[in-house]
Amino acid sequence: MEKITSEAEFQVSIQSPRLTVAVFKADWCVDCKFIDPFMPEVESKYSDRLTLVEVDVEAVGDVSQQQNIMGIPSFVAYTDGRELVRFVNKLRKSREEIETFLDRALEVYGTIHK
Repeated sequence: MEKITSEAEFQVSIQSPRLTVAVFKADWCVDCKFIDPFMPEVESKYSDRLTLVEVDVEAVGDVSQQQNIMGIPSFVAYTDGRELVRFVNKLRKSREEIETFLDRALEVYGTIHK
């Protein structure tokens, strides 16, 4: 997963016409570490249909504030610079919940890009 290290990089990544899902995380976040072991498999499973990028809320704090990220890890889907759908709460997220969200993001994306 590409790591976003600046607001400019974030803006470039979400401007893509391809579905881009930003994963907002932090090194100190226990629930973020919980998803780390299975995220490479999830990314591989969806790599032909979307791009996952990692946004460290500590390194790129302005972005998380602008995007109204209150809890991490959070997942927000974008295309062409617009937010499509988000999976944001303070609860630990399971692989199944993340994949369900990614499937939903793909559905929404599919209604826009036919």
